[in-house]
Amino acid sequence: MNRMLARQWSRGAVGVALVGTLLTGAGAVVPGDTAAAAPACTLAGQVATWPVRRLAEQTVVVPVEETHVGRVADEVSAGAGGVILFGSSAPADLAGSLATLTGKAPHGIAPLVMTDEEGGAVQRMPNLVGSMPSARTMGATMTPRRIRSLAHTVGARMRHAGVTMNLAPVLDLDNGPGPDRNHPIGTRSFSLRVRTATADGLAFARGMRAAGVVPVVKHFPGLGQATGNTDVEPASTKPWSYLRKHGLRPFVSAIGAGLPAVMVSNARVPGLTRMPASLSRTAIHQELRTRLGFHGLVLTDSLSAGAISGAGFRVPAASVRALDAGADMVLFSADRRAVAARTRQVVHAIVGAVGAGHLSRGRLEAAAVHVLRAKHVDLCS
Repeated sequence: MNRMLARQWSRGAVGVALVGTLLTGAGAVVPGDTAAAAPACTLAGQVATWPVRRLAEQTVVVPVEETHVGRVADEVSAGAGGVILFGSSAPADLAGSLATLTGKAPHGIAPLVMTDEEGGAVQRMPNLVGSMPSARTMGATMTPRRIRSLAHTVGARMRHAGVTMNLAPVLDLDNGPGPDRNHPIGTRSFSLRVRTATADGLAFARGMRAAGVVPVVKHFPGLGQATGNTDVEPASTKPWSYLRKHGLRPFVSAIGAGLPAVMVSNARVPGLTRMPASLSRTAIHQELRTRLGFHGLVLTDSLSAGAISGAGFRVPAASVRALDAGADMVLFSADRRAVAARTRQVVHAIVGAVGAGHLSRGRLEAAAVHVLRAKHVDLCS
């Protein structure tokens, strides 16, 4: 009996030794190999070590006139995740000014520099990038191939000027008047037809992306033919049942095409949400994130809009609500003398909400990860 056990033990020992030799030869983990046993570095793992305030800063986009970008130097130095440029004519030295500004960002993580360069009535720097026709004109007179080529040319000039994100194209379906005080879209739309709006909008986005500028498709889940201009007042979209058949389809195609960023509208969507979509967990988390499977960057429309204040929210509270709903970056406007105070209020509200348990740290970490991915930041290299 003892001899049998000895033979079994001997065979087992040989087997263990053989397996150990084979695994060791293949670079397997062996006792004492602590370096190989260490967990792999991940972006999420690195972000999990950040203080809450640093996470909060990455979700904030500060507004500034493109003629005086240095006015938000303190906000960028504090770690603001983005800067949005306003104006109608950019200075010739914008690239240098932006390089100086973004060079102040802590930890070498520059903010996204964004603006609205849609064409037609909405252009911020036509003197630097060239004049573009409106989306409606492009949709009526240009092929998707020509639209992509034009967007690539404009995008390359934007990138040369230091702009890294374009809050365009508009994928909303519309053929009515505007944009004006009562109509938010109008000629900003490529077409009322789903096929045209989708093909042309995606062509525009791909041209921008090929030029090194991050395109942002807007305004999810479809703002075309809204009852009013959400910049001015509360407004509603077409019913959710209608949007799912029509207005949502260009966004579904954009997500399927792998486009990296989506802006959510401030309009109510009858049948989906009674509050602005930008503050709605149903609209962002349930529909955009879960049902449509979008894992990229989600930005709000301006939380200084009349639709937000009309719903009973000030900018700081709306920012917390939007992040909790699934947004990653919050946008707002302010008089230049109030930008610093407004930014501090928003960051303070976010940090306080995490401390009070109204906003989970995990949700804030996820938002920061999405922002950093949009910037192509690698914290593990």
